[in-house]
Amino acid sequence: MIRTNVVKLTVIKAVAYRQKLTAGGSGITILRPDETQPGIASISNSTGEPIPAKNTNTKKYPIEAFKEAMELTNGMPFKKQKSVKVTKDMLVEAVEEKKEPEEVAINEDAYNKILKKYTDKNGKFSYELMNKDFIRFAKSSSVVRDMLAENKTLAAIRNYIVSNKFRNIADNPKLTDKEIKAIVKLLDEIYPKGIFKELDAELRKMIKVQKKK
Repeated sequence: MIRTNVVKLTVIKAVAYRQKLTAGGSGITILRPDETQPGIASISNSTGEPIPAKNTNTKKYPIEAFKEAMELTNGMPFKKQKSVKVTKDMLVEAVEEKKEPEEVAINEDAYNKILKKYTDKNGKFSYELMNKDFIRFAKSSSVVRDMLAENKTLAAIRNYIVSNKFRNIADNPKLTDKEIKAIVKLLDEIYPKGIFKELDAELRKMIKVQKKK
């Protein structure tokens, strides 16, 4: 199961986590110690609001609980983790689960090293730290300068920067393009507003300056 760490709620006596959905995107799962049936909600791509599943009892799992869970798990990195079991005294226990085929091939060692590199003091993945680091690299790289001079596209330049940085951070020059794409996709589902927004903005400026030369 690919999900975030478990958080404790205050709206109701329960714990929750954000889970990567097989259909794409992410959802919220809430577990109560007095209920065998969890509360589940997907997250709307258009509004960002939780949408409880049809079989979720919203009296026991109110919308406010899902919103609190979303806030507490916002920015938390997805990881491949065991399932959880909640007891009445709210102890969370990791339990083994049946292995299921993963929809994407994630290089866990590389992914965890990238998470560690850009996780802030609050334990959340920082897109600001990552973008700042990538922008510094873009401004100092002779390859990027050559790509700008050759009028390469923004996407091509960004792909070079991301691939180069991820391989260096993972200390794995053999990290494939497919594995890098899978990591980007997973990070993008944590923060669907565009994880390279600041990098892209800076690259547009650099491309604009180059065109004026």
